[in-house]
Amino acid sequence: MDLLAQINSFRLAVPSSDIAILIARIILGITFFYYGKFKIRDLKQNSKDFEEVHGLKPGWLWGTLVALLESVGSILLILGILTPLMAFGFAIHMISGVIWKTTKTEKPFTDWSYDLLALGIALLLLITGPGAYTINLF
Repeated sequence: MDLLAQINSFRLAVPSSDIAILIARIILGITFFYYGKFKIRDLKQNSKDFEEVHGLKPGWLWGTLVALLESVGSILLILGILTPLMAFGFAIHMISGVIWKTTKTEKPFTDWSYDLLALGIALLLLITGPGAYTINLF
């Protein structure tokens, strides 16, 4: 059996859309967890950054919301719990990131392309839902 036939037989045996959704959830979740773990560890500094660097007031509110979304929300996303809500939160977060980076900082595309990719994955999950491989109870 050649390689192409093996790939095709695997594709027929496994529901590929559910696997793709699971992969998207895991990748987005791990990525956001990485950034969120630093924010949740030092909420005071994170709040200060949101107010002074990003100009979002009150910093304690926005900093805490983003820290919770990125840390706790990413774990929920990986597990497939409340996926549409988490995907919506990540999409809003990334839309605001793209807008801020393109209008306030004049950063080049290479500095905000990550936000655009994350937005795409979040929108994909918002549209498709958690897929079959989830422990979602809702």
